[in-house]
Amino acid sequence: MNKILVTVLLGSCCASIQAADTYSIDPNHTSATFSFQHLGFSTFHGKIPAKSGTVVLDPAKSAGNIEVTFDLEGVATGVPKFDDHLRSEDFFEVDKHPTATFTSRKVTFKNDKPASIAGDLTIKGITKPVTLQVTSSHCGTHPTEKVPACGANASAKIKRSDFGLTYALPAVKDEISLDIEVEAMKK
Repeated sequence: MNKILVTVLLGSCCASIQAADTYSIDPNHTSATFSFQHLGFSTFHGKIPAKSGTVVLDPAKSAGNIEVTFDLEGVATGVPKFDDHLRSEDFFEVDKHPTATFTSRKVTFKNDKPASIAGDLTIKGITKPVTLQVTSSHCGTHPTEKVPACGANASAKIKRSDFGLTYALPAVKDEISLDIEVEAMKK
């Protein structure tokens, strides 16, 4: 739901960038991974690919903005029957809400590195504040595209019930671990 870190991540990037620059999210290398406790027996994982997104970064001002759209129709857990269930009205209702979005409000830096990204996560038309903790970031010249690029990983814990995802509560835990991996290249 959140590859959102890019804003933050990008803030620590490329010394060669002197003013605000715009980066495009690479949907092939950007996704949200989620995990939850399943009936107390195991931790179950799934992945939601990014559809599109933009990062605007101004490292001189330690400022940035990021918007990422995730493709809920592409949710994948490795269990096709469960993927179909996640797309149904019991969960994401992809016929009505095919995407989820994250839009940053504030990027916080520590020692000139992005540390967290506060923003709004929207799932099923419900918007809630979420703060992502940046766990790693790197910016530099992309080795194959030969353009400035940035990548980051960030994580947060959310309650699925906050977004109307209440199916099987409390048997299946409410808390979801969310990990977002982002890659973006300068336009």
